Amino acid sequence: MFARLGAIVVHNPLKVIGLWLFIVIAVVATAPQLKSTTDQSEFLPSHYESIQAMQLQQKAFPQQQAPAALLVFVRADGAPLSEADSASVTAIASKLDDQRIKDVIGIQAVPPSENRLVQIAAVQMTKVTNAGDTTQSDAVKKLRDALRDQVQSSDLKAGVTGQAAQMLDQTESGEKGMAIIGIATVVLILVLLLIIFRSPVIALLPIVVIGAVSGTVGGLIAMVSKAFDLKVDSSVNSILLVVLFGVGTDYILFLMFRYRERLRSGEDPKTAMVSAVTKVGEAITSAAGAVIIAFMALILSTLGMFRALGPALAIAVAVALLAGLTLVPAVVSLLGTKVFWPSKAWQQEPKGARFGAIGAAMGRRPGAFAAVSGGLMVALGVLAFGFHPTFDLSSGSTSDSSESTVYNQELLKGMPAGSTQPSEVLLHSDTGAPLDNDQLTAYRAVLAAVPGVSQVGAPTVSSDRLAADFQVTLDGAPESDAALDTVRGPLRDTTHSAAPAGTTAVVGGISSVFVDFQDAMVHDYKIVFPVAAILIMIVLALLLRSLVAPWYLMASVFLGFAATLGAAVLVFQHFQGNSGLIFTLPVIMYLFVVALGTDYNILMVARLREEARAGNEPKQAAALAVRHTGPTVAAAGVILAGTFASMMLAGNNVLSQMGFAISVGIAIAAFVMAMFFTPAVTALIGHRAWWPGHGDRDSKGASEGMAEDTRSDPYAYSDTFSN
Repeated sequence: MFARLGAIVVHNPLKVIGLWLFIVIAVVATAPQLKSTTDQSEFLPSHYESIQAMQLQQKAFPQQQAPAALLVFVRADGAPLSEADSASVTAIASKLDDQRIKDVIGIQAVPPSENRLVQIAAVQMTKVTNAGDTTQSDAVKKLRDALRDQVQSSDLKAGVTGQAAQMLDQTESGEKGMAIIGIATVVLILVLLLIIFRSPVIALLPIVVIGAVSGTVGGLIAMVSKAFDLKVDSSVNSILLVVLFGVGTDYILFLMFRYRERLRSGEDPKTAMVSAVTKVGEAITSAAGAVIIAFMALILSTLGMFRALGPALAIAVAVALLAGLTLVPAVVSLLGTKVFWPSKAWQQEPKGARFGAIGAAMGRRPGAFAAVSGGLMVALGVLAFGFHPTFDLSSGSTSDSSESTVYNQELLKGMPAGSTQPSEVLLHSDTGAPLDNDQLTAYRAVLAAVPGVSQVGAPTVSSDRLAADFQVTLDGAPESDAALDTVRGPLRDTTHSAAPAGTTAVVGGISSVFVDFQDAMVHDYKIVFPVAAILIMIVLALLLRSLVAPWYLMASVFLGFAATLGAAVLVFQHFQGNSGLIFTLPVIMYLFVVALGTDYNILMVARLREEARAGNEPKQAAALAVRHTGPTVAAAGVILAGTFASMMLAGNNVLSQMGFAISVGIAIAAFVMAMFFTPAVTALIGHRAWWPGHGDRDSKGASEGMAEDTRSDPYAYSDTFSN
């Protein structure tokens, strides 16, 4: 199949390029806009309490909404606010309200905090209708300009924080981060490919090709998201960028290595490209298939953000694979050997001494290599038990100098940490009888006595008196462990048990959403991870025709997963002193460490099998596999890890943690697991690794065929970096 595909592409390059051009234009022109959201409640199913509370609130109080933003006033010298200062705050709020700033419905100042260090004004804004609605963000920009003019000649300083301001700062920080990630990714790919191939043409090839098809990826994701009503998280764009360029470059790298190798064997350029596609096709399609299966397993998640992320990344990998097998061969077949210009190094076979020495050492002492590499992963994996999830995405998604972050910290000097986003307790009559004022007063007193609750506001009663909304301010910040523990335990328990007879009560608000998120993720860990492991093992069993190898290959992958999580815990929780890691990190790591770790394992084991089929004993087969495949795994690992490491330059903690964890995980998968642990364990197990299919044995004819082409594996090449 791949031989025929290669022949069609190579002999019809202009038609293939034209077809791709048509597809790109058609998809981009017809695809809906890809809309993302940062509203975490949109990702939860309706049976969770936080979502039930939100639905009840929207039904009973359709016009009510929490303040979209908060104006925070403090004295410039840090002293307590005087009566004159407080009067100035009230006057400023009134003046801003009178300006009728577009989409600002009302601004109302409240009394200063008890210690008089802070005074705030609540800002109501036009309600946002969809994820792409910039109404509130635009209003925050205008409000900030107007507020700056009002306080510049006073003893006060002020800023805008709250949900709308945080969303604006997150968006601006994300756009800046995307630009940094994009530039860093492109520069890294250019530099590394220039080092490997010494050709600016090849260095530019993945940038041009992947850049050309990136619009198709976005369009297809938008179509799928709309068709299946999937909620795409706002961070998906930065992840897609590095996935598309990182994985796409790897596939192009494998193809070009094989193309160069066939040219060195004496084939003409077109025949060499057909041979390259023939040899590369099956191997990278199998590897990409394992990655796509791992990504698609996320559709089993109860969380909408992961159900959308899985198919999105699977689409990116699939498009990268198709481009690598069709568009790239078409372009290269037009260029011929000019693709290597100006380097002549492609004409000579390098010696590959470094990986040859490593392979020889492993062949002599596979037990030592298995013990050291496995011991390293186990040691780091132990640290993973200290993983603690955090839900502080607002500050982590922006820089510490952003206005919303700065004035959120100022707010905490005088207000309870929970005042930024209070929880809500919704009480509803089940019998149709109106709620009694005495009942509401008594219920409010009970809620106020809950440990961890700072204050409970007077209830807002619906027009039919069948529902009441109590605003509950917690002692801790909404995303803090203390707030989540309060909501999960005493607040929900008291809310349910103390509800008057004939009524039902539920707890809503962002803290309640995060509590439900934790429960949903625990459920997903029990479902998604095992299902993905089983599906990947089936792929490995079919590919290798073995029931033994898939078990230790998956064990090594999950060792790499644990080691990666442990490394992240060590750096961010122990060294940097963070309270925890972003709550989505284990799933994000699963996507890349498990999926791509399996990818690299497939490459190495395929070479191991080939060397065994050529008549080599297990230890010698492992030595040769490392010698020939090691350079390509190393090159692919460096490029992919480097592209994800670029996320650490984005300037916020969320992307820094993602970038670090994924890049370290890929490095462990390439340089510890696939390079050392997998071949060493395979050498120790010996022929039993291929039971019952005996994939290490072949007929005489097949063995002779292998002997004639000792590099039939598409990833088996001599030392990449020595050319």
